[in-house]
Order: sequence, then C-alpha cells, then structure tokens
Amino acid sequence: MGHVLDSVQRFLHPHSPPSTPGETSPATKPLTVAAEKRPETPAAEDDPDHLVFIALSDFSARTKGRSVRAGDFNDDTTIGWIPAILGIAADGHCLDTIPYGAIGDLRVQPDLSARYRFNPIGSRPGLDIVFGNVVNTDGTPWESCTRTFLADAVKTLHDEFGIKAIAAFEHEFIELGIPKPAFPQTLEAFRNAEPIGTELVKLLSDAGFRPENWLPEYGPSQYEITVAPVDPVAAGDRALLVRDIVRDVYEAHGRKITFAPILAPEETGSGAHVHFGFSDLQGNNVLYDASRPGRLSALGGSFAAGIIRHAPALAAFFTPLVSSYFRLKPKHWSSARAFLGAQNREALLRIPPTNELGGRDPSKQVHLEFRGGDAGANPWLLLGVLFRAGIEGIRDNLPAPEVINSEQETLSEEEAAGTQLPTSLADALDKLEADKVVSGWFHPKFLESYIKVKRYEIEKIGALSDEEQCKFYTNVY
Repeated sequence: MGHVLDSVQRFLHPHSPPSTPGETSPATKPLTVAAEKRPETPAAEDDPDHLVFIALSDFSARTKGRSVRAGDFNDDTTIGWIPAILGIAADGHCLDTIPYGAIGDLRVQPDLSARYRFNPIGSRPGLDIVFGNVVNTDGTPWESCTRTFLADAVKTLHDEFGIKAIAAFEHEFIELGIPKPAFPQTLEAFRNAEPIGTELVKLLSDAGFRPENWLPEYGPSQYEITVAPVDPVAAGDRALLVRDIVRDVYEAHGRKITFAPILAPEETGSGAHVHFGFSDLQGNNVLYDASRPGRLSALGGSFAAGIIRHAPALAAFFTPLVSSYFRLKPKHWSSARAFLGAQNREALLRIPPTNELGGRDPSKQVHLEFRGGDAGANPWLLLGVLFRAGIEGIRDNLPAPEVINSEQETLSEEEAAGTQLPTSLADALDKLEADKVVSGWFHPKFLESYIKVKRYEIEKIGALSDEEQCKFYTNVY
C-alpha cells in the first residue's frame, strides 16, 4: 500500500518551513528548485586515498560502477565500461544473446553535479559516489544509456514546450525475519525500527537529500522513506541511492530488508510511487486550472492521457519483474487498470489532494502521482517512459481522461474505467513490441537487449512456483 499524500501545500515552495507543526509530505516542493547546500565534509572528502565510486544503473535497477582514488579524480575523469554488461539479468547471469558482446568499449562520464557524499555507516567508511552517463570512446552519447534516455526526455519537455519538471520517489520496503511484526502504522512499529530510522534520516539529510517522511506502513514490518523533489534526473539518482543507503544501514545493524514488489502472492506489496510536477519558465504551475475536473489543466490532461493510452506497453518498464504482477491488481492500492483518479489509490495515475488549511493556495500544489511502479524498475527508465508518453499526449492534443473516483472492483467489466493492464510480464512485453510509438523511443539495440533480458527472466524465474518467484526477487531486491 502506498503512502497517502495528503499534505501538498509546499509543492511549489521547497525551502519554506511547514506552516503547522508536524506538516509533512513526500512531494511538496516547488517547481523551481534552488541550488542545494552540500554537506561540509562527509565521506572524508579531504582524504586523497578514499574512493570515489562512479555509478550507473541498468535494466535490473541495481547501482553498478567502478571506483577510483579520490586524489586521482578530477573534472576529466572517466572509467571504462563494457557494452555487454547491459545484459546482466536479475539472477546475475550475463546474456550472450543481446546485440552487445565481446567487442566494443565505452566510457562512463561522471556528471559532477550528481556527486553525493555520505557519512560512515557502521564499520563501513563514508560513501563518495557520482553518477555518470555512458558514452562512446569519442564522447558521443551511447544509444543504450538509461540515464541519457531520461535526460533527453526532460530536455524535450523544456525545449519543445517550455516546461521545467521536478520529481520525487516514495520508497516502500519490508524488514525481513521479524517473528512478530508490530501492529500496522503504529508508534510501536516506528519504535521497533529505531535507531535505524533516526540514523537513516540523518544520513540522507547530511547528504543534502532533504528527507520528508519516515513512517511505518500497512504491511507487516513495512516502512516508507520519502525525499524532496528535484530535477528528474537527480530524482532518479536519488531513488537508486536511497535504496542502497537503506540496505547499508539495516545491514550495519545486522538486519535485512527487501524492496521487492511482493513477498508472497497474496501479501501486501511495496511500490515505488513517483510524484512529478511541471512549471513554465517563469515558475508558474502549468498543471493547475480551477475550472477543470480535478483542477488539472488542459495540458496536464493531455499529458495524463498520453500515459493512460500507452500504459499497457509502459508496464514492461514500470512493473518489470515476473512477480510484479501479483501486486498489480485490485485491492492492492496499485492498479489493474490504466485510468486517472483524484484521491483514488486504485488509480494508476492520481491527482493527489491539496491541503487548503489555513488558506494555503491550491494552485501551487496540483501535480501528478504515478502509482504503478516498483523497485524492479530502473528509475531513469520509469520516469523517462512516463515523460515520453506524456509528451505524445501533448503533441496529439489528447483530451483529458475522465477523472474516476469509484471503487473499480465494485463495477462490471463494461463499467470499469480505463484499459486493462497486462497480467504478466510476458503480456507486457508483447504489448511493448506491439506499440510502435513506445518501442520507437528506443534504439533497436536498446530495445532488443531489454526484451531479451526480460524474456530470459520469464524463462528462468517464471518456471518457479508463484511462492518461489516472490522469494527469488525478495532476495535480489
């Protein structure tokens, strides 16, 4: 079950304090984000012998990379990379059937604005990490870089429509091995996680992430951590890092967690919801129109319609694990259908409520929340396909979808809103290949590699029982 975003009054004002005590929300920051203050000296940054990890991510949404000595790291530093590594599946096997093999070399070029430093965690030294883009050896973009895919979509929004975007992820996970979990969403569950919660929030805060919520969720020993919105590429970077830091902190305490979408076929799932908002170049919220349903502007409605139209194909990216589809069904607060809702937690795409207590301005709060994703999704790919689909909706001037607030499971098949989403990863891949618009966003080698990696996972992991599939991904994520 996803965290309920009920306080959104700060969406357009990222650095203003809450107006009332205890006021928090995952994505309540402005559409114009000021430069962030970096921490002073975490990760022993003055020590030339500490290591700088140069990072990227792949189809399995794991942080990969190589490290160099800090004293040797400078503005011109790059590291070598191998194209075939793109073919590493969730079980760690590197496929030899993708179009990248033993031939060829690449470089990872650090994005110096994406360098993050974390204080020591337990016995492990501080982490100094910088994300980069994969480029060819002449510096031109590599056609299968997932981070570049998102950066290109963000640039299109800006250059073609004059739109600036921000985004933020909500991360749900479950602590494993607890014989008697506390009652859901209680102080007891919150205290059972201590001192981890306090340590985690401080680590993220010291690294400049501006954590907003740390809370016990509905599932047994389930928790959620949210951080403030930033530029979408940075939001993708941070989505990866938050997961890695959470794992580090729990492991330092001899405890284990998983971000897997579901532990068993009928249990509570864990999602990776993403909030995003748009402003024009003057900082005005372009998603707000008080005269329209849901107070979503015509532009916002067209953007949402693009996502709804292409959602069956997008599922191959936002629910990319064999076990993802145990969660993507009614009564799991995700969705089995692609439709737009307001204050509807079964909607794939939601207009979160505004908080107008004390005269707060709703025009600065309206944004969109996508609820379908899970931790198997590469955050850059997830955001990239959502933005690309929305761009198609704007270009085609699609009419806004109906805003649905009914309980879908109470309706007949004819009455139910939206398009049925895929019921399996194989179905989602078929829908991806059939949707020539979505498949056309990718270089042929990128698309072929992705589909082959995922079909390999279907063959290997799909052969297991339902319970074994969930257990496999529980151990991986």
